[in-house]
Amino acid sequence: MEDGTILARVAPLAAALPDAELVRRIRSGEPELFELLMRRHNTRVYRAIRGLLGSEADVEDAMQQTYLLAYARLDEFAGAAAFSTWLTRIAVNEALGRLRRGGRGDRLGTTGNEEAPGDDGSPEDLAAAREAMRLVHRALDRLSPSHRVVFLLRDVEEMSTADTAEVLGISEDLVKVRLHRARHALRHVLAAAAGHALAEAFPFLAPRCDRVAAAVMARIRR
Repeated sequence: MEDGTILARVAPLAAALPDAELVRRIRSGEPELFELLMRRHNTRVYRAIRGLLGSEADVEDAMQQTYLLAYARLDEFAGAAAFSTWLTRIAVNEALGRLRRGGRGDRLGTTGNEEAPGDDGSPEDLAAAREAMRLVHRALDRLSPSHRVVFLLRDVEEMSTADTAEVLGISEDLVKVRLHRARHALRHVLAAAAGHALAEAFPFLAPRCDRVAAAVMARIRR
């Protein structure tokens, strides 16, 4: 996610640097660049965690812990996999740990407060978009976490089968099976009504992006 505030504070060249180079510079004494990495990967981290946890409050807390763990472990990032894959793996492990500690296992999530879409379009269009979004959220939350997270990573985030398998620590065949079952279940709930809305499911909007980034950076500076 790009944001004018962070890009105004970071050198233009740094904003265009690949993840691995940003990691190198952070290790070398530029911790402020970690905010750029967070904003770049916030949507994927959010969707990975939201795929497993139902509570929006739990999701934000898990996101902050994910980034703090990633920052503390930057020296462990060897570059063998993409930084996004490495980071998403930390996010998934954090969410799974919370499920285990809460004794929830593979229980269904519940939908938290929903954020409204943008202000573009007529009131009728906005109302239709909000209803479509609610339908998508409800349909996805009826999936088990193990199926929902596969669907979000593969079909919404468009991660490869191999990367999804690596992030979740399961086989590629199991990813394919869970994705097929998730799609089949969603078709029965959504039919054709919500089709195009899937790409906008669980948007990571600017206010939440700012909130998570600010909280993590404040703890890093301390």
